[in-house]
Amino acid sequence: MSDLRLTLACGPYDRTQALRDGTIRPEGIDLTYVTLQPAEIFWRMLQYKEFDVSEMSLSNYTTLVASGLAPFIAIPVYPSRVFRHGYFFINTRKGIQGPADLKGKRGGVPEYTMTAAVYMRGLLEHEHGVKPSDIEWVQGRSDRLGHRLPDDIRISRVAAGVELGDLLERGEIDFLMTANNPLAFRRGSPSVGRLFPNYAEVEKDYYRRTKIYPIMHIVVIRRDVYERDPWVALNLYWAFAAAKRHALQLMAETGSPKVSFAWLQAMIEEEQAIIGPDWYPYGIEQNRPSLEALLQYAHEQGLSPRRLRIEDLFAPSTLRDIPLTEGQQV
Repeated sequence: MSDLRLTLACGPYDRTQALRDGTIRPEGIDLTYVTLQPAEIFWRMLQYKEFDVSEMSLSNYTTLVASGLAPFIAIPVYPSRVFRHGYFFINTRKGIQGPADLKGKRGGVPEYTMTAAVYMRGLLEHEHGVKPSDIEWVQGRSDRLGHRLPDDIRISRVAAGVELGDLLERGEIDFLMTANNPLAFRRGSPSVGRLFPNYAEVEKDYYRRTKIYPIMHIVVIRRDVYERDPWVALNLYWAFAAAKRHALQLMAETGSPKVSFAWLQAMIEEEQAIIGPDWYPYGIEQNRPSLEALLQYAHEQGLSPRRLRIEDLFAPSTLRDIPLTEGQQV
């Protein structure tokens, strides 16, 4: 019997490169890796269900699952995860000294429901006492799902072609929380700075206290594909885990570095000391605090009409963790 042909849309990550180039092949699957940027993947998958398997926004997926309308099912693989303290930017002329000063301010966000924003609002509320309703929000683009927000959320949309970073630089918004450094900051504008200048130290402390390592994206399988061939979930999970293991093993060969950093060995050793031997974990248990936080914040912020359980998100066969050292026949 020939292998099942599936398309996978995913970003160009080191942890998935072995799937992309065919070094790792999921058992029973002839996988075509379509390399795209996440924003395009999400749009095409949410609007047209164009791929069999894809990278997907965790918050968008959570909203769909909670509504009972999810056309996908996920596996506990996380192509993108990022600590977010370093992505709060302020206008330096607004007298903002710390997070508590954001109360009553006007804040920009590219998309209110994007995963980064969900984690960042949760961080503001639970670490610093600033609720989403304390802020007047300015959104840069339309919401992918058109989800109705709670009545106490004040939000407006910028005109087409207007950049939130430019509004921040001119002082038309007081702060910006985003997924990427705004152009005004990258070009060294004196009126744009970070809310947490020492963000790396703050993030390390945050992880030590909470064990939350924010998960931005997961991997989903189109539900019709899964229902026809449910075995693909576990086989894909194994393959993604093997590809990540391959990437980490290459990266750990620091005598001839595979990544362009002068102090790569020190970086790996520090991350292992803080996070663990598998410093970019897939699966459930090591990620339970991160997943529970997202599910809590999504419900609190009105993006999820009910508080989901972690088990509601994933294919049942993938709820067992795959140890970093466990072998796989691929």
